[in-house]
Amino acid sequence: MNKLLKNFLLSLLLIFAVSSFSIPAYSDHLIYDDLIVTGSECLGFDCVNGESFGYDTLVLKENNLRIYFNDTSASASFPTNDWRIQINDSANGGKSYFGIQDASAGRQVFTIEAGAPANALYVEDYGRVGLGTSIPYVELHIADGDTPTVRLDQDGSSGWSPQSWDVAGNESNFFIRDVTNGSKLPFRIQPSTPSSTLCLKADGKVGIGTWSPDAPLHVEAALTGPVDTMLVQNTTGPARLVLQNDTITPSTTGDPRWIINSNGTLRISSGTSSPEFILNSEGDLTVAGSFFSGTAIEYPDYVFDDNYPLMPLSDLKRFIEKEGHLPNITNAEEVKKAGGVNVTKLQIKLLEKVEELTLYTIKQQTMIEELKKKIEGLEN
Repeated sequence: MNKLLKNFLLSLLLIFAVSSFSIPAYSDHLIYDDLIVTGSECLGFDCVNGESFGYDTLVLKENNLRIYFNDTSASASFPTNDWRIQINDSANGGKSYFGIQDASAGRQVFTIEAGAPANALYVEDYGRVGLGTSIPYVELHIADGDTPTVRLDQDGSSGWSPQSWDVAGNESNFFIRDVTNGSKLPFRIQPSTPSSTLCLKADGKVGIGTWSPDAPLHVEAALTGPVDTMLVQNTTGPARLVLQNDTITPSTTGDPRWIINSNGTLRISSGTSSPEFILNSEGDLTVAGSFFSGTAIEYPDYVFDDNYPLMPLSDLKRFIEKEGHLPNITNAEEVKKAGGVNVTKLQIKLLEKVEELTLYTIKQQTMIEELKKKIEGLEN
């Protein structure tokens, strides 16, 4: 049997076998022109004759639904990344979702899980984005029934220590939460906090209660009654406030720190040296150095002017007998009503009286010397 006849018989046998088992022969359809379908279209193994499309123009119907975008660009100057739209996991017990996959990298970059709430992601025509709302009022609007929250999660994938922060707000406060370290709340703002409660300006100044701080730290408040403007409190011991001049070094000019602390008393000292100022709870004041009052005070040198009206001693005697105190000196009743005494003014008045007393003494001494001369004349 020649070779040609042999091949012909084998072909007939193959056709007969295929026909006997009723296996249809399929082939790809190549359309070398634009394709226009005027009706709806169903793709997939589970499409049936008489498919009900409803308002759907294109239906993909089978398990393991995928749409693959295969970019066949050959030039190095053109992008070639492939993408895939994936619907649900293919494994038993997997997740139900709509996803977009970077097919070249094998990464799922966008996922919407089945059962997501209405308006989970809403992009408005102005470009504003709503999360949980279809009416976003700002560029990003997050709506939720209980404490809407944004989490910042450093997951350690770049080699840095994991750390998570939450930025959230509810009816009690707006807060920043340190999730990693026991969910502490290091920053909190209560609703109805006044405007400009805390202001950080471009020049580095900090305003508390003011938008226009005049110093690195400016505290401004309109308070009535005995209310603290600023409170420094240590809940575990004495409170301490340190003011430090970084331009001064201890090696050349002594300790640059001015420390104010309290341990039953108010103490001010330079660094660790002995306190220069102590005020105890009984009101006793100890100053290690000298005490200086202001220079804009009228010093009583006017007493020594020739035209100073020095009260005669006889008049002074009658005044003391009647009033019970020196002229121009506040009496005890006035001090009691005023709740205290101005020490500086009192010191000036006392110096005035000392100078007046000096004038009295000089006059008395002059009279004594004149009388002494008269007596000596009589004796001679």
